[in-house]
Amino acid sequence: MGLITNVVRTIAVRVHKQIEFMAAHPHKFQKSIFQNNVKRGRNTEFGKEHDFKGIHDYETYKKNVPLNTYEDLRPYMNRVLEGEKNILWPGKPKYVVGTSGTTGGIKYIPLSKDSLPYHYNSARNAVFNYTLKYGLMKIFNGKLLFLSGSPELSKTGKITSGRLSGIVNHQIPRWLKFNQIPSWETNTIPDWEEKVYRIAQESIKENMTMISGIPPWVMMYYESLLEQTGADTISDLFPNYDLFVYGGVNFNPYRKKLEELVGKEMDSIETYPSSEGFIAFQDIKGEAGMLLNVNGGIFFEFVLANKIHDENPERIQLKDVELGKDYAIIINNNAGLWTSILGDVVEFTSLNPYRLIVKGRIEHFISAFGEHIIANEVESAMSTALSGTGIQISEFTVAPQVNPKEGGLPYHEWIIETANSPLELSSFGRILDQCMQANNFHYRDLITGKVITRLKLSPVPRGTFNRYMKNSGKLGGQNKIPHLSNTRNIADELIRLAKEQQIIV
Repeated sequence: MGLITNVVRTIAVRVHKQIEFMAAHPHKFQKSIFQNNVKRGRNTEFGKEHDFKGIHDYETYKKNVPLNTYEDLRPYMNRVLEGEKNILWPGKPKYVVGTSGTTGGIKYIPLSKDSLPYHYNSARNAVFNYTLKYGLMKIFNGKLLFLSGSPELSKTGKITSGRLSGIVNHQIPRWLKFNQIPSWETNTIPDWEEKVYRIAQESIKENMTMISGIPPWVMMYYESLLEQTGADTISDLFPNYDLFVYGGVNFNPYRKKLEELVGKEMDSIETYPSSEGFIAFQDIKGEAGMLLNVNGGIFFEFVLANKIHDENPERIQLKDVELGKDYAIIINNNAGLWTSILGDVVEFTSLNPYRLIVKGRIEHFISAFGEHIIANEVESAMSTALSGTGIQISEFTVAPQVNPKEGGLPYHEWIIETANSPLELSSFGRILDQCMQANNFHYRDLITGKVITRLKLSPVPRGTFNRYMKNSGKLGGQNKIPHLSNTRNIADELIRLAKEQQIIV
């Protein structure tokens, strides 16, 4: 056993005990974080305006501090970016992360000296805990790949800024960087396709044991490896590759294709990182729900997802959530985000301990005909329909077709990237529609009531989705394409790109 593995094992034993204790005492940690965050925020501009000194319990907090969108907090963040101190959190943030805003433009998420360690340590702890529990410590004898955004930093206003994954890259301890790929030079290549090609080149002859990244970009890396080497599977290149760590998207629609590329079923850990904080992580093999990170500097609140756009929706704390309900997560963190709507919809799968699954984004849905379909339903239908078939779908998105040019009833159009023939897809489309009807009774009623007709598949050639993301300036990093939308903006652009290549869609 190598030196690094011995060091990791020592840390992992301690981490495992901490996670077990956290899972057993969630309300103790949440109460402590609530009290500490409010106390730290008392002398900030936000805290003074909302009388934090008069807040002694959660009910008073709800009265004093209304629910906030990012646009509500933007005036404060503008002052933060100008270098003012003590606006949302004591002092100034160490970094800000730029992400896409839901109402257009960029939103900037603060990372403070208090919040930053939780981003790296939570990711590290998730891996250390899992590898200790399931006998995978040997992965630290090999090379670890983190397929992420550039670690280069810049200035936004007077605050250092960068991509979250790039900023966190700076927190990896020097002793662990010896095992890390890619190199700094490769990781800072701005063109994502060239970057993935170079990462593949760097790793071809290495003893790769763990790979981490968003599934569609990891798929791109796998395909580059196989193209460059002519190998049949990734396992032929990396026989000791034993752990895949992912987050950001539902893995199930990609699982079959990725496992075919690897050549075997993989041990995997799902994580739930966000710029606002590290929300949850998988701690049990085969468990669908991720353990809520109740000791990660965040005091969590929840609002029923279907009430989030109400004028004054009811907010509840963790102890009041229930199984089988869809909630929007509200963040109160130790970087100065107060009652901030995260934008994700989650459902708890367990209350002891608290585990959850991500079901989609608040703004990602289809309800052109009153069906209100969410991401989890289309992703589940795709996974179920693919089971037991030879169909290979590398990416997809769904949009309503309200006024078909060909006439007839409207329908949902599924834009899919696949190498399969139209004949194979015709039967697959029927199966997929049946799965969708099983997942959403509103959709089923619309079909049986002849308000809409069954879904239609529109295959596009390999690379179309990547071209769309590249044209949008979102190829690679933590970016991912929505799997559904209530508008046709994405779908129409994908079809246009396909037709540019003179492909019949």
